[in-house]
Amino acid sequence: MTQLTLLCLPYSGASAMVYSRWRRKLPSWMQVQPVELPGRGARFDEPLQTDMAALALQLARELRPTLQAPYALFGHSLGALLACELAHALRELGCPPPLALFASGTAAPTLRADYDREFAVPKTDAELIDQLRTLNGTSEEILANEELMALTLPVLRADFLLCGRFQPRLRAPLDCPVHVLGGTTDKATTEQLMGWRRETTGSFSLDMLAGGHFFIHEHEARVLRLIKDQLSGHHRRHGLAASA
Repeated sequence: MTQLTLLCLPYSGASAMVYSRWRRKLPSWMQVQPVELPGRGARFDEPLQTDMAALALQLARELRPTLQAPYALFGHSLGALLACELAHALRELGCPPPLALFASGTAAPTLRADYDREFAVPKTDAELIDQLRTLNGTSEEILANEELMALTLPVLRADFLLCGRFQPRLRAPLDCPVHVLGGTTDKATTEQLMGWRRETTGSFSLDMLAGGHFFIHEHEARVLRLIKDQLSGHHRRHGLAASA
């Protein structure tokens, strides 16, 4: 049985360990590999990055020596943009294409003219905390923890700048399938999510889940089922064995 590696890119302010639970919940033929970004988790001592293309190339160079096909990419919000950039960076380095790209919870790269404009300049601590409240992903108890916020807010500020300063480059589209997930009450509209179709010459799908920006946690079981079903199908089409 050929094992597939699922590279998972975190959303703004998060460590890659937000995906650690998935290792126990996805089938054994799928190896979940959370990709840690500089400045957090085990890479806490490294400088934070605010240039999306530079970060993607850095990660691609780090992953290239050990990355073997088949593999797939998943990212939520900031992670979706970064996963797409990583796929392009890996292609530029001569790596095989991913079996699929999963882009979750954000507008397509070409439809972000107004989406992240407010994040192009650094936010104050108060503005960042207000944004966390708007996203409904952080409890008031955590927001009131000054020590925890002192660690979290610099990461969040840099990640928002990654999104706000991101400018998609003109280049050949990917050729892998692109699967998009969106929340019915999230900021990204159906039109903005459908725009991901332009990022590939391969197949495309869009699934809408009930909930806001953090629907991947609210409906984790369904998200994982969608990932498993899509990747098991791609396994079969590429002659790779997969089991439940």
